[in-house]
Amino acid sequence: MAHTLVSATQTKDSQSNISGSDSLAAILKAPLRSLLLLRFILLNLFAFSLLGVAWSQGYIAKVVEADKSYLSVVIFAVFLVGLAIAARKIWQTNREIDAIHSPQGIRSALVSHLVSSMQGSNADTRANLSSSMRMRIAHRISVVRHLANTLVLLGLIGTVLGFIIALSGVNPETVSDINAVAPMVSTLINGMSTALYTTLIGSILNVWLMANYQILTGGTVQLIGSLQEAVERDA
Repeated sequence: MAHTLVSATQTKDSQSNISGSDSLAAILKAPLRSLLLLRFILLNLFAFSLLGVAWSQGYIAKVVEADKSYLSVVIFAVFLVGLAIAARKIWQTNREIDAIHSPQGIRSALVSHLVSSMQGSNADTRANLSSSMRMRIAHRISVVRHLANTLVLLGLIGTVLGFIIALSGVNPETVSDINAVAPMVSTLINGMSTALYTTLIGSILNVWLMANYQILTGGTVQLIGSLQEAVERDA
């Protein structure tokens, strides 16, 4: 009788330990999902703080004044569009991950569609549907990467445009004329400023937007893993 009580007590303790470990895993897993949005906020707060320092020191105004083509303003506008899209995608991804791991069960429309598609399917069909799911999710964030690459291309266009402006003011026939040298030098400086500043702005904003894209990519990988687990569990 005593042996039976001891065995029952040990079984109960082991079950409580297992449930306790599961609860601990769930507690540890929940903050990791919210870190996706937190990393995005911290990264951009730090970057905008640096931008504010550059503005207070007059560097931003110097760039705008030096770039006569105003291509740097266009580059910054494209960056803001990419950042807004990245923010929306990160918020959407974070919401879908939370919906999958919610105590109420699956609430994501994407998962519900996959589960209904996989019901009664064989292993090959389910593998193909999972691959299609990964391609669709990866495709919806590709616009951020394309916009980041566009920033570099716009910077290179600004480089070419700046050299064209610089060389347009050079007239070999009037180089010996002292009065004509000053306007040529002024045009040359304006063109070189456009070339260098647009390249610099495009490169910096590309790094900034790609950092947000990497956060979005990490969240997408986590979402795909969670979707696969949910589909295999409920299909």
